[in-house]
Amino acid sequence: MDKIVILTGAGISAESGMGTFRDKDGLWTKVQLEDVATPEGFARNPQMVQDFYNLRRVGARAAKPNAAHTALARLQAHHTGDVIIVTQNVDSLHEAGGARDVIHMHGRLDGALCSGCGHRWAAPDEMTVDEACPGCGEPFGRPDVVWFGEMPYRMDEIYEHLGTTDLFVSIGTSGEVYPAASFVQEARVQGIRTLELNLEPSSGSAMFDESRLGPATEIVPAWVAEVLGEA
Repeated sequence: MDKIVILTGAGISAESGMGTFRDKDGLWTKVQLEDVATPEGFARNPQMVQDFYNLRRVGARAAKPNAAHTALARLQAHHTGDVIIVTQNVDSLHEAGGARDVIHMHGRLDGALCSGCGHRWAAPDEMTVDEACPGCGEPFGRPDVVWFGEMPYRMDEIYEHLGTTDLFVSIGTSGEVYPAASFVQEARVQGIRTLELNLEPSSGSAMFDESRLGPATEIVPAWVAEVLGEA
């Protein structure tokens, strides 16, 4: 096995204290996604949206990487082939755990974006409703996260990696959010082996060649040890 492409979702960060979204106690049961995760919601009530992401930013900065994050970083460091990590998560726990060149397809909580000129900068602990852009000076600052109805980042690069990989692995994802949910189909069409590591079966479990279920901090390190010939 040479190249491995790994997709991670909220489940890999859950044991670090980061909330998931779609389970019975998930974030989307506490807020209406159309209010805090759409451009229209931001236009209606920017203060509510900034407050929501300010709280999430504080939580993300307090969280620590868990054994699943550090295991993937170890895989990157010691596997003889390429290991590409694509994440739907907006936290930076992969990087904190030692991973490099992580593709954040849904953006990052620690980033800010100008909705006017597109300039990006490091987000302060608290962004305000009139957050000024350092690039153009206009009060158009928003969290640099991909909202519903917006195009995820670096999709051409992701599909290029999917087309040249030997193994696609999905970790801690619900299988309900597109386009990420279609990655397993893309891999299958090209005859690429697929593996799911998840707490419970996702919506797309039947499409994977193999599924291993359990807490991420247990099954991810075990799989990494297997790949590295340590198991």
